[in-house]
Amino acid sequence: MPVKNKAVFLDRDGVLNKELGDYVTRVEDFVVLDNFTALKTLQNKGYLLIVATNQGGLAKGWYNEDDLAKMHAHLRQVYKEHGVEFTDIFYCPHHPEFTGDCDCRKPKPGLLLQGIEKYNIDPSQSYFIGDRERDVIAGIAAGVKGILINSDQPISDVLEMIA
Repeated sequence: MPVKNKAVFLDRDGVLNKELGDYVTRVEDFVVLDNFTALKTLQNKGYLLIVATNQGGLAKGWYNEDDLAKMHAHLRQVYKEHGVEFTDIFYCPHHPEFTGDCDCRKPKPGLLLQGIEKYNIDPSQSYFIGDRERDVIAGIAAGVKGILINSDQPISDVLEMIA
């Protein structure tokens, strides 16, 4: 049986980039937070770093897939310049008022379950860092430990909670 990976799942807005109070709709407004050292530490401990983010602004028509791809490319590039590589970015493009119910919008665990399956992850050795209660609920539902931080709080503040 192959050894399973361990991961730290990360919400995006308010965790990896500045929380604007609503959707970040343009790459020009996308301000990356300095969590470089903390995430490099986790990466060096063997954790895969996987982003799991609700992007209901897509369903609302506030931005499109190209805009989102540009924001994610920017996020990856800035972190890569600091030696941090995201294994993947999973996002939910749905919004209940526009597209109805889905399995991937947090607090449902669909995004995390996709990552767990795709990368052979052991949920019991994994974590989800988010700035909303729905992130913790999704983590627990997926079998990973949820860690709640305040929006824009440095991830270094919670590093000791991760084995």
